[in-house]
Amino acid sequence: MESAASALTFREATDADVDALVALVESAYRGDASRAGWTTEADILEGQRTDPEGVLEVIKSPDSRLLTVERDGEIVACCQLEHRGTYAYFGMFAVRPTAQGGGLGKAVIAEAERQAHDIWGAQEMHMTVISVRDDLIAWYERRGYRRTGQMTPFPYGDERFGIPQRDDLQFELLVKPLD
Repeated sequence: MESAASALTFREATDADVDALVALVESAYRGDASRAGWTTEADILEGQRTDPEGVLEVIKSPDSRLLTVERDGEIVACCQLEHRGTYAYFGMFAVRPTAQGGGLGKAVIAEAERQAHDIWGAQEMHMTVISVRDDLIAWYERRGYRRTGQMTPFPYGDERFGIPQRDDLQFELLVKPLD
């Protein structure tokens, strides 16, 4: 396991980062590589989690930032921040599987919250999580997020979001006030 204490560099993603970011997101959630970490969705979803077009769209959007995290010159984590008026949306969060469990995710989400508040004046952070991911939801609850019970259907049939391995998937909105 890599140490979270090593110096981290936070920066906005560029077009040159697209392939590395797609590989990072895929490795954190899909396939056998994802099983090295605890955030894997390999048992509930197959297929892709994102693609180069989706990542580039986030990079190019004027209301989004794709925060890229480097350690020793290598991309080890990322997350999307999207400005939505009084709140920011947090998504596309990925930590290299071999770096999970050492505090890197906590550092990334704390920096994302700080930036959303300081840059955009966001009062809250919103995110959606697949509702059957109890371990992941518990992790976010320990970071101050609360479950809202507001559900959004999973986009069954749209393989850009993966190929579901069960029929009970939906997204739950989690919210945290930013002070």
